[in-house]
Amino acid sequence: QVQLVESGGGLVQPGGSLRLSCAVSGSIMSIYTMGWYRQALGKQRELVSTITTAGSTNYADSVRGRFTISRDNGKNTIYLQMNSLKPEDTAVYYCYALIRRIGATLVRDYWGQGTQVTVSS
Repeated sequence: QVQLVESGGGLVQPGGSLRLSCAVSGSIMSIYTMGWYRQALGKQRELVSTITTAGSTNYADSVRGRFTISRDNGKNTIYLQMNSLKPEDTAVYYCYALIRRIGATLVRDYWGQGTQVTVSS
C-alpha cells in the first residue's frame, strides 16, 4: 500500500503565500519524479511543477517565478512554496509520485487526495 498525503491548502488573499506539503508512505522501493498538478472548477487538470530525485525542476509558465518546488528525499516529502498568489491559482492541488513498490518490477504513478487552494479577497 502506498499513500500520498497533502497538507497546507486554504484560503489566502491575492498576493499572499501558502506552502503545500506531500508526504509519501508505504511499501516503497524507490520514488522517482514527484510533482504537483492542479484542477480548477470546470477545467482540465494541469501540470504545475515537477522535481526529479536529483532535484531538477520544471514549472508551468503560469507559475514560474512565483512557485518553488523542493524535495526532502529522507522524508519522502515534497513541498510547493506558492508566493504572489493570484485568483487564477484557485484550484484543487494534487500531489503525484512515480513509485516502484517493494516486490514490484513496474514503476507507476500514485496520487494524493488533493488539497483546496482558494485565492480571494
